[in-house]
Amino acid sequence: MDWVTAFDNKAAAYLPDVELLREEPMAKHTSFRTGGPARRMAFPRSGEQLVLLLSLAENCGARPFVMGGGTNLLAPDQGLDRLVIITSGLSRLEMGAESGTLLAESGVSLARLADFACKQGLTGLEFAHGIPGTVGGGVCMNAGAYGGEMKQVVSGVSALFPEEGVRVLTGEELAFGYRRSFLTEHPEAVVLSAVFRLSPGNPESIRETQRSLMARRKASQPLEWPSAGSTFKRPEGHFAGTLIDQCGLKGLRVGGAQVSEKHAGFVINRGGAASADVRELIRQVQARVFEKTGVRLEPEVKFVD
Repeated sequence: MDWVTAFDNKAAAYLPDVELLREEPMAKHTSFRTGGPARRMAFPRSGEQLVLLLSLAENCGARPFVMGGGTNLLAPDQGLDRLVIITSGLSRLEMGAESGTLLAESGVSLARLADFACKQGLTGLEFAHGIPGTVGGGVCMNAGAYGGEMKQVVSGVSALFPEEGVRVLTGEELAFGYRRSFLTEHPEAVVLSAVFRLSPGNPESIRETQRSLMARRKASQPLEWPSAGSTFKRPEGHFAGTLIDQCGLKGLRVGGAQVSEKHAGFVINRGGAASADVRELIRQVQARVFEKTGVRLEPEVKFVD
């Protein structure tokens, strides 16, 4: 029996209140606006529902894929024969148990998190205000910008490990590095929530910093086009965008995908791009930059299959 039939039956019996979509285009849920249909897509509204969905998937032989805002993903054009679980419903955000801390579930957007911190007079998350994506992905990838990163503010994470259950990891145990963490080394783990330790600050000053950083983003990044943000990780001793620009690749196109003429570190969807266009453009940029500079560019974008 096909896994979807077994899963549909179990979901109807055990999770009747969870929204479940059939053959839902990934293009609707990724910032690149590309990707074919997922066989099933579920939207849990609590950690308990998410855990049960993962258990049902395992019992039915499904391959689950948990995602947040889809802002750093490239999904295949042919679609995914998987159960895609969207965490946007895990949206609890509140003051933490200790003074100066915030508790956020994995589906909370980084923009909302930074805004909440500002309203509470807590500083430290200004850098996250303009970063697309959610707490779950941001913690896993140690998201950062303008001198700030998750490593500086995350004090602990609650994550589900399929073989072990829920574990609470300290900031030290998360072993944050550049666009990586302990969790990127364990892709089977699913972030449920995170605690952020911040410092007291003036809300107006915090807001002004956020406005300033957003103005810098708008001036230098192609925010008007679908993309996954910075396409490549920063190679040691270099900046990816500078290398790509120096190689004369600004404006290079494959189908509807283009190296941004505004910021060469961004691959954008100029309209009608397929995921295959994006992947091929990334490959061409990597090849040209290596040929001319000897530097290997590593994608920051995650390819889903």
